[in-house]
Amino acid sequence: MAIHTLGINHKTASVEVREKVAFAPEHLPDVHHLVCELPAISEAVIVSTCNRSEIYFSVNGVANGQPLTLTGQNPLPVAQQSHGQGKNGQSHYSDHETFNQVLKWLAEYHQISYSELQAASYQYVGLDAVSHLAKVASGLDSMVLGEPQILGQLKSAYAVAQESQTVGHDLNRLFQHSFQVAKEVRTQTAIGENPVSVAYAAVSLSTHIFADLSTCTALLIGAGETIDLVAQHLREKGVTNIIVANRTLTRAQALAEEFGARAIMLGDIPDHLHEADIVISSTASQLPILGKGTVESALRQRRHAPMFMVDIAVPRDIEPQVGQLSDVYLYTVDDLKEVIDENKKSREAAAAEAHEIVMAQTHRYAEQQRALGAVDTIKSFRTHVNDLKDAELARAKKRLAAGEDPQKVLDQLANGLANKFAHHPTTRLKQASAEGKSDMQNWIADIFDLD
Repeated sequence: MAIHTLGINHKTASVEVREKVAFAPEHLPDVHHLVCELPAISEAVIVSTCNRSEIYFSVNGVANGQPLTLTGQNPLPVAQQSHGQGKNGQSHYSDHETFNQVLKWLAEYHQISYSELQAASYQYVGLDAVSHLAKVASGLDSMVLGEPQILGQLKSAYAVAQESQTVGHDLNRLFQHSFQVAKEVRTQTAIGENPVSVAYAAVSLSTHIFADLSTCTALLIGAGETIDLVAQHLREKGVTNIIVANRTLTRAQALAEEFGARAIMLGDIPDHLHEADIVISSTASQLPILGKGTVESALRQRRHAPMFMVDIAVPRDIEPQVGQLSDVYLYTVDDLKEVIDENKKSREAAAAEAHEIVMAQTHRYAEQQRALGAVDTIKSFRTHVNDLKDAELARAKKRLAAGEDPQKVLDQLANGLANKFAHHPTTRLKQASAEGKSDMQNWIADIFDLD
């Protein structure tokens, strides 16, 4: 199997590192092509969210990756085979070399030091990569255990790669498998029943600052799925005065209409920021949206009434210096971990069941791959048998045309077929026996159902 995964996430890298490695959505089509231009890479899907940046890829030709068994090893051990020439002059790379190529490219693309990125990265190959993606899709690898948003993000990433035409047979099977596993986990376990998410954690944290949220005004920056969830949780907490700011006013208006909120453009934020007691931001902007100066101005208009801010975005939407202001309580996505950890316990039992499903389905995936691996051999075998049959049949027809006795021709045809079919297996069996390979005899007996 030629499936590989290279990535960083909230477990291995701080938000400062993650935001350096995040991909801008508008650049992803080109980035997919750049990855596939690397030596040995034939397919690629890039997943880039606030908590992870991962590249799933398949290599050209026959990979020398791990066998179809789960190793559980991380990071990936260096493969023994080194770079060389395979059949038909095709270049083969060890797993270690292939990962190193992608890691170097990633460091150069984002202009981050190779050593810093290497220290924060993880690598999976073969079934370990299959298992990892299934866990990601099921929410088992998320900061918020069992959160459902990641599945939608994976499907979007897969769709972008499909549009970029960098998805082939290997990654198509991999991602379809992960989607099916995630669906099974959702339907057969209670992992998604309780509202535990980054959005929920952000709103819950605000109750530590404001005793009664119903009197607060909330400014939500962005209009994606996370902000939609934030708005839902705020309404459940009694917040009725909500302002939605987005780069596209149409999208902001659609979300505002759903929750009875006001819609503004990002450029209008300085005019309304002083109204906000709660600010929660989650956009895909590559540059900060709120700076220290803008927030200072809003605080003066508020006569320094406290402001609670949560920056869920990676890269960050709010300049870190804003947190230095005495009347601002600024939290990043990493700061939500404590709140999230408190809510994890209710999902841990369901997570154990989910892990069992992932492992069972990963082994099933391996069985399917092994079965597919035999297809080409079976086709070759049938072609070989038919070629032998056609050759003997052609000889028999010539003898009949020459007027030979039909019974004699049939006997010779049957003997010829039997001899041709048995010749190579018999030769190999004798050779194997001389070399002490008794398993070959067992295989022949099993294949031909011999007593």
